[in-house]
Amino acid sequence: MTIKVLLADDHKIVRDGLRTLLEKNPDIVVAGEAEDGREALQMAQKLLPDVVVMDIAMPDLNGIEATRQILADRSAVRIVALSMHSDKRFVSEMLKAGASAYLLKDCAFEELITAIRTVMKGKIYLSPGIAGVVIGEYIRKDAKADSSVFSLLSDREREVLQLMAEGKTTKEVAAYLHVSVKTVETHRTNIMTKLDIHSIAELTKYAIREGLTSL
Repeated sequence: MTIKVLLADDHKIVRDGLRTLLEKNPDIVVAGEAEDGREALQMAQKLLPDVVVMDIAMPDLNGIEATRQILADRSAVRIVALSMHSDKRFVSEMLKAGASAYLLKDCAFEELITAIRTVMKGKIYLSPGIAGVVIGEYIRKDAKADSSVFSLLSDREREVLQLMAEGKTTKEVAAYLHVSVKTVETHRTNIMTKLDIHSIAELTKYAIREGLTSL
C-alpha cells in the first residue's frame, strides 16, 4: 500500500529535504506541501493524505491548531509532529490535539520513516529522547485546573490571538477568518478578559510563551 504524505513546514529547505528523503521509499509518496497551518488544513481537505508531517511553530495557524482542525474534519488522517520543541507543554498539547507521533527535528531520518509506518498501523510513536517526559506529563491527572491557553480560550479565540500576536490588524484578522471586524473586536475583548491581559504587547508575549507563535 502506498502512503500518501502531506508536508507542513514553513521552511522550504526542510520540506525539500523531507520530500527527497521520503520519496526514496517506494511505499511513500509526497502528495503536497504546505508552508503554514492554514494551508495545511486546506490541502488536507483537498488531497486527503494518509499522514501529515506537521511542524508546530508556523505562521497564521500553528501546528497544534491545524492538527485539531484537520482531525475534526477527517479523523482518519494521522498526524506526525516534527518539531524542534521538546518542552513538555508543546508535546502534551500536540498529543491532546490528536497527533499520533511526536519527533524532534534532530532525529535520524530513519526514525521519521519508522514513525510514519507505525502510525499507519494505528499505533502511537514517540521519539525515545522525549518519551519519558511525554508519558509522565500526558497521563498525569493534576488536581489543579488546567490553566493553559488551550483550556482558557476557545478555538477561534486562539486563532485570533495568534494572528494579533503576529502583527495582523483587526481588519486583516477579519479577512483571514472571513468574519466581520466587530466579531474580531468581540473576540479580542473576550481574550483580554479571560486572560486578564489588556495590551497587545503583553498578549504577544503570552502567545509566544504558550506556544501559539514563535515570533
